[in-house]
Amino acid sequence: MLRQALHKFGQKLVHRRPLEQDVYEFEYGRSLSTLDLVALGVGRTVGVGVYLLLAEVASSQAGPATVICFLVAGLTSLLAGLCYAEFSARVPHSGSAYLYCFVTVGELWAFITGWNLILSFFIDAIVVIQAWTLIFDYLIVNQISESISEHIPRVLADNLVYFTMVLWFFLLEIQGLGFRGFFRVFKLFTLVKLLVLSFVIISGFVKGDLHNWRLTEEDYIKAGLNDTSSLGLLGSGGFMPFGFQGILHGAATCFYAFIGFAVIVTRVKELHKPERSIPMGIVISLLTCILVYFGVSAAITLMVPYYQLRPGSPLPEAFLHIGWGLAYYVVAVAIFCSIFVSMYWSFTYPIHFVISMMADDGLLFPVLARVITGTYAQLVFRLFIYAIAVIILLFFGFADLLDLRSIATLLSYSLVAFCVLIIRYQPERRNIENEAEEEEENEGNEVEVQEENPPAAEKLTLQGLLFPGSFTPTPLSGRVVYVCSSLLVLLLIVLCLVLAQWPGLLSGDPGWITVVVLLLVVITGITGIIWRQPQSSHLPHFKVPGLPLLPLLSIFLNVCLMMQMTAGTWVQFGAWMLTGFIIYFVYGIQHSLK
Repeated sequence: MLRQALHKFGQKLVHRRPLEQDVYEFEYGRSLSTLDLVALGVGRTVGVGVYLLLAEVASSQAGPATVICFLVAGLTSLLAGLCYAEFSARVPHSGSAYLYCFVTVGELWAFITGWNLILSFFIDAIVVIQAWTLIFDYLIVNQISESISEHIPRVLADNLVYFTMVLWFFLLEIQGLGFRGFFRVFKLFTLVKLLVLSFVIISGFVKGDLHNWRLTEEDYIKAGLNDTSSLGLLGSGGFMPFGFQGILHGAATCFYAFIGFAVIVTRVKELHKPERSIPMGIVISLLTCILVYFGVSAAITLMVPYYQLRPGSPLPEAFLHIGWGLAYYVVAVAIFCSIFVSMYWSFTYPIHFVISMMADDGLLFPVLARVITGTYAQLVFRLFIYAIAVIILLFFGFADLLDLRSIATLLSYSLVAFCVLIIRYQPERRNIENEAEEEEENEGNEVEVQEENPPAAEKLTLQGLLFPGSFTPTPLSGRVVYVCSSLLVLLLIVLCLVLAQWPGLLSGDPGWITVVVLLLVVITGITGIIWRQPQSSHLPHFKVPGLPLLPLLSIFLNVCLMMQMTAGTWVQFGAWMLTGFIIYFVYGIQHSLK
């Protein structure tokens, strides 16, 4: 009796969502091109990260090596983007990591992913508000009216606050233009954003000095900072003043700058060929963001010595160091407007989207799906989000929120990579979207298929692990890949924990080195077992290359970045997950779709 109850409970946890069931989707009645998706991805991704994080990372975490931090974070996001691209080709629905996990690894992991997505988008609301407030504070509290009165009429300078409020209501008003009108404004501001950042890059290479990448302690002494050396407050100089550990910390912080491309997968129903447009949109937009971030970070660290960048200072402040006051205000206003225009899609829409999907699937209370569908209810919902965001701003620091957001997103990315790793090796009947229809059409062939792949006749042997007897996936080979992939994830977590003892490895401690070598040997062996298993012949239009290495590399990088977070951030994340588990095991597991 107990065994049956445990078996039933386990079946509920791994229950997979049939794609024949209706999927909650947004449709705007507009056809989007691949270029539109690239504009959407770049517009959502390039934003607060480059405006505020660059100075934070360069001044206290990585110095000029910030360019490497952005490259590492960009590579991590690109690998995750490839995994998203394959799933978008496999699952032709407006989805997210939540839907991908639900159809692949089951209900429990889908709930964890969806719950983390809600946290991620909610933090986006807080971060955007805080970023906008910070830039506004620099413009207003720093007495911008007095500074620019030399360039514009005094009457405009004295009433700058009123013009700012007019801008506020204008940007709120454009949300009522409908999707077509608002998207045109969004693309226009995305273009302006790229032009402004291009100006920053060109200015950096014109006014930059390579000596800022080769600073020594003598430069600190000349600047009156001779009390900091040997990896102290300002580092030890050179290109990597805070060492390799500083690059890892900086990459974990910079990761937030690449969050946003996943919005592309919610536009499936607006595309003629989503299986081709979405992968191209994700990859091109991420490559564009990597180039922009690399150029901007190189330009800023060349223009200004990293120790002169104040943590939390906005990007335009670099122009004050080179005496370009007017450029400071032009870039600041452009950033101010671009953040404002992206506010609508930055959090209100994604939160609405994920909550509705989970409520329709029964994992959250169905009243949530009904409440946020009416016009007045949506207004109350948005006001509630804004109010909670402002309250949280009083109790959480900016860096803490970014780390919490990064943990939730990195976990979601890891789950998507895990799904890609196992789904390619599953039997054909598990991968096809219209499974129910094919079963009806091929009822006469069901016995023949079972004879070709009889699950009862399969036995697990060492020879079968290395030399499978079938060229197509079988239930046994699928289970082998599932178990091996799970073991690999656990081993990669252990490896990342060991690598966190980086000073011990550099000192030549034989104990730590032996552990790392043994872990690498075991990981290589299990990866080889997965590689030998047959893959499905039903491949989407886009597939992640280099399976199983690239998904494993994606998981490894994600875990490495998560290991850089503080203990306090993990405690906050644990409290959020505990709340989610209470909701799931009390309500969701009983009411989810079967």
